Amino acid sequence: MHRIVYLESGALIADIRRPAFAHEWTEYEATAQHEVAERLAGTTIAIINKRQLSANIIAGLPDLQMVAIAATGYNNVDLEACRARGIVVSNVRGYARETVPEHVLALMLALSRQLAPYHQSVAAGRWQKSEQFCYFDYPIRDLAGQTLGLLGSGTLGQGVARLAEAFGMRVIRGEHKGAAAVREGYVAFEQLIREADVISLHCPLNDSTRHLIGAAELAAMKPTALLINTARGGLVDEAALADALRTRRIGGAGFDVLTEEPPTDNPLLAPDLLAAGNFILTPHVAWSSREAMQTLADQLTGNIEAFAAGEARNRLT
Repeated sequence: MHRIVYLESGALIADIRRPAFAHEWTEYEATAQHEVAERLAGTTIAIINKRQLSANIIAGLPDLQMVAIAATGYNNVDLEACRARGIVVSNVRGYARETVPEHVLALMLALSRQLAPYHQSVAAGRWQKSEQFCYFDYPIRDLAGQTLGLLGSGTLGQGVARLAEAFGMRVIRGEHKGAAAVREGYVAFEQLIREADVISLHCPLNDSTRHLIGAAELAAMKPTALLINTARGGLVDEAALADALRTRRIGGAGFDVLTEEPPTDNPLLAPDLLAAGNFILTPHVAWSSREAMQTLADQLTGNIEAFAAGEARNRLT
């Protein structure tokens, strides 16, 4: 009988259906990293979200047969160590096809229409003292007619493109950074950086994408350009971005992710940036509509049942 341990059930608000086969189920609302190895001892199926499963931890879990990731990202699991042991690793896919694109558009709209600065100014009494019925302290730009550059054009990137085109935006898709050739339907990475009015990131985080956007890319962007990141914090050099925002080198940025989460000492958490009006930071919630979380939970259970039945579904190893 399988022993299933869910390490981070508090990271998901949904009705989680238990697998339809004989099993023992244990769940913890939260698990600290130093508790992972102890809590997974004797486990055959581990359900994780953001906790790290390193090669050393995996080596100490001789009974482990499957790792079910309750997320799409998998850079927290040593896939090579799992592959060497024959441990199946699965993730969930496509569940955020509506919620993340909507969050991206919300960030784009909030920044281009200066919602935060105008709201803050009203709260400070600026409107109440105005001599006219309105004021134009913060220039507003329409999305219609602007160019959206997508770096990563999978399910989420395609969803963003669909919504952006409905707003009248021109959408271009960027080739991999440093690629020797440009695929049909794509533009060179450097061209996208130069041309886009808005850049939205939808890439996985790996050695080739870490700091995909750094000081050089920020310097090459239009001074009015917006940078949106709902993918992974490590895709952007956060210190370089903080400098670009302070000096108004770019128009603004909307982020839902940071390199370390929950964050502690991050340059993008500086009070002056959070109050500046050209930067919006949300706490990794773009994926978390109630509808999306339920879809995730259903797919998670389906992955586990498929494994128990000997079927391959959403497998990474």
